[in-house]
Amino acid sequence: MKLEMVDMCIGRGWRARSLTGPSPVYNFGPKARTMKNSAGLMSIQDPASLRLTWYKTPFSVLVIKKIYDEDIIRPFVEIISHLVKERRMMVYVEEAILKDVKLNSNEDFDRLKDKLYTVSEGQDDLTDKIDFILCLGGDGTLLHASSLFQTSVPPVLAFHLGSLGFLTIFEYAENFKSVLTSVLEGNAKLSLRSRLKCAITKVDSDLSRIPVKNLQASHQKSMMVLNEVVIDRGPSPYLTNLDLYVEGRYVTSVQGDGLIISTPTGSTAYAVSAGASLVHPSVPAIMITPICPHSLSFRPIVLPAGVEIKVMVSPEARSTAWVSYDGRNRHELAHGELLRVATAIYPVPCICRDDQIMDWFDCLGTCMHWNVRHRQKPFIGIGNGMTPSSSSNSLCSRNSGSDTNCDNSY
Repeated sequence: MKLEMVDMCIGRGWRARSLTGPSPVYNFGPKARTMKNSAGLMSIQDPASLRLTWYKTPFSVLVIKKIYDEDIIRPFVEIISHLVKERRMMVYVEEAILKDVKLNSNEDFDRLKDKLYTVSEGQDDLTDKIDFILCLGGDGTLLHASSLFQTSVPPVLAFHLGSLGFLTIFEYAENFKSVLTSVLEGNAKLSLRSRLKCAITKVDSDLSRIPVKNLQASHQKSMMVLNEVVIDRGPSPYLTNLDLYVEGRYVTSVQGDGLIISTPTGSTAYAVSAGASLVHPSVPAIMITPICPHSLSFRPIVLPAGVEIKVMVSPEARSTAWVSYDGRNRHELAHGELLRVATAIYPVPCICRDDQIMDWFDCLGTCMHWNVRHRQKPFIGIGNGMTPSSSSNSLCSRNSGSDTNCDNSY
């Protein structure tokens, strides 16, 4: 039985006012903001209009480093030393990094350690503590930073010291002080990367037997994702069998290895490996990409950012499914449970190197080698009285010794 359910089942609390998407919050942490979009809706942003503004002098910074990476120790110590000694800032670090043996053996860090403040993931409320975030590592470091803030996220300055660096666009160099100065003085452009709000709802009734009007549901804690939420078959040898609903209406059943629901930022992550299109992070959209579907016609789709998506294990499914959020917090999605996904109002404000358009294209080229190939050679002698066909024949003759086997079509 396909159910016309979910609005009656769980209410309309997550529904955006427009298919364009909810208007993002333009305050980032306790002291940063940008000019508010007067339309009140999420929209494609003018790259020149989004600039960081501090309405109070930033004082506290959270420095997040890739754990157990020896190559990051020197830059990490240099930056926190600059922030503590020269900037006189309140520097927070994660308590987990204090267990790094190599870091603790660094003499410079040992002298600074007592001047640092620590935070623990899932235990400390960072909402009003942190003015801005500084990431040292790869894309996973920035994803981790996003997960620490389930509401408003302070501005993020990310230095590329990891593997890929699609999201961490600044190269760490000796001039990091000038970059920090520009950011702290408000001379920086922003890119607002949308996130998805995800939650699993436990449906207390047998969906295949109870009428829609009698359904009851209990809500669980929501999760914010910057890249994607993935529903897959986990350890089961069977196909996943998922029912997909958009705006409360049944759309299709997913039979395959699973489903990726991603932001435009996530379009260059797992989704692109599954055949999705590359979408600029400023485009208001949600992407749905099947993982190895058992159908030749099931193609990835792009939906407006304002829709609400719901996924549940089909009553006919042979097994349960598994859900992960940005590759973490993996758990089971059982029969009778419902995954809800919608665009959140709290984006991640990332500091741009140049602007949000050119930064993206630069990363496509350097990180993904997008459309990289040898240039096609021109015809020799065009403009000097030679025709393309005669030029092509001359090339073939020179390369093969005979023009009898030449293909002149390229």
